[in-house]
Amino acid sequence: MERLQKYMARSGVASRRKCEELIKSGHVSVNGRVVTDMGVKVDPDVDVVQVDGRVIKPSGKKVYIMLNKPVGYITSVKDQFGRPTVIDLVDYTQERIYPVGRLDYDTSGLLILTNDGELAYKLTHPKHEVPKTYLAVLKGVPDEGDLEKFRSGLRIENYVTSPAEIKVLDVFKNSCQVEIKIHEGKNRQVRKMCESIGHPVVSLERTAIGEISLGDLKQGQWRFLSSEEIEYLCKL
Repeated sequence: MERLQKYMARSGVASRRKCEELIKSGHVSVNGRVVTDMGVKVDPDVDVVQVDGRVIKPSGKKVYIMLNKPVGYITSVKDQFGRPTVIDLVDYTQERIYPVGRLDYDTSGLLILTNDGELAYKLTHPKHEVPKTYLAVLKGVPDEGDLEKFRSGLRIENYVTSPAEIKVLDVFKNSCQVEIKIHEGKNRQVRKMCESIGHPVVSLERTAIGEISLGDLKQGQWRFLSSEEIEYLCKL
């Protein structure tokens, strides 16, 4: 027996957390009965699981793709307002894939797409503390006091951020470039942290997830992860 949300993630529906949202909102049925309980377990050999009426089953082939997301794309499989999504950039149709985590509409950079729900869970859950590296251009130049606040944790809305890394790489006339590393992934977190120290983001790009980096992959382009990269991610 297997938890329903884990079975769904293994079937390439979405990350485990997103699958839990689908269950709660009544999109999932088991043997024809809608279920909303997180504790439901299924027998993969016997039970029929459907999401919005479509029968799902685990795929035999796991797919791992790196995309350099440009600004102006939604990190989603589809968008209710018809805006372009990251899936539009990846011309791969053999398996159903979905993005791991999120990059804001106005943020560019490294995004992983897969049908491996367990890996998606590992990469997005804060307890695994997978660092994400960003290059940001900020308005003005933060002083050492601002940087120390950033590193120690900032109160944003109703939570305090975990300790993060930040260093100034270059200083311009009215702005600067910084490198930021965080292992959380709350909504627009980097932007909110920079606003909190009085230096809003002008541009933001994610360059690495753990030791997986964009390298020379150009914006809008994608590639399959290498066997070494997949092995590294699965060992996290």
